[in-house]
Amino acid sequence: MTNDQNLRSLLEAVANGKVSLDHALNSLKDLAYEPVDEFAKIDHHRALRTGFPEVIWGPGKTPEQIARIIEVMRQRNSVVMATRIEPSVYGILQSKVRGLQYYELARICAITPPTIEPQFPGEIGILSAGTADLPVAEEAAVTAELSGFRVQRLWDVGVAGIHRLLSNRHLIESASVLIVVAGMEGALPSVVAGLANCPVIAVPTSIGYGASFGGLAPLLTMLNSCAAGVGVVNIDNGFGAAVLAGQILRTAEKLSHR
Repeated sequence: MTNDQNLRSLLEAVANGKVSLDHALNSLKDLAYEPVDEFAKIDHHRALRTGFPEVIWGPGKTPEQIARIIEVMRQRNSVVMATRIEPSVYGILQSKVRGLQYYELARICAITPPTIEPQFPGEIGILSAGTADLPVAEEAAVTAELSGFRVQRLWDVGVAGIHRLLSNRHLIESASVLIVVAGMEGALPSVVAGLANCPVIAVPTSIGYGASFGGLAPLLTMLNSCAAGVGVVNIDNGFGAAVLAGQILRTAEKLSHR
């Protein structure tokens, strides 16, 4: 009962007398949240409220806790995702969770159906300034794909070799939303926003020399962008950028049906 279609089907079945009230009550009893032992409360209602199910944050949890949460969530969700999972943690999870997939560069573990077709119109274009920014960029890309969005990747097109970006303007022009990931001085989102006619989500990364201050320098650059239409998420937050891009496309679809 974690999405609109399933909930509507249940209510229609009750109204038509095909499902008993007791059965419906049992199906809905954990809709708000479901306790998992003594260490977690799964927010099953989140997908109904926001359109995106709860996602497991890996750091700070033991592999045993992550595995237990995944097993509870998979009973109600076709896709279950855990972020920031290091290879050593995945090695333990693999033996505990059946059918677990691992996206190593993105550091994401997921339970998924055999195929995931895009559920929403539009395309999210994701650009990275350098190869070192790829873990954050891939976190955004995999999150968006697992959430049902169409993604186009363009890697290593930073401003130090601006011709690499300009020779791929077709991707910028075809995207409905752009996520631009950059470390160092963080200039790429401003350049892209000056070429794009869609929202640009800037993601600063912690890649850079000492004066980068672990991503603070590119964060400030992006916040001070002279190009209009740039929104900025937190340092290394590829996941948050993907969810924001998805919300933009979902809102556009909602408005198109009014």
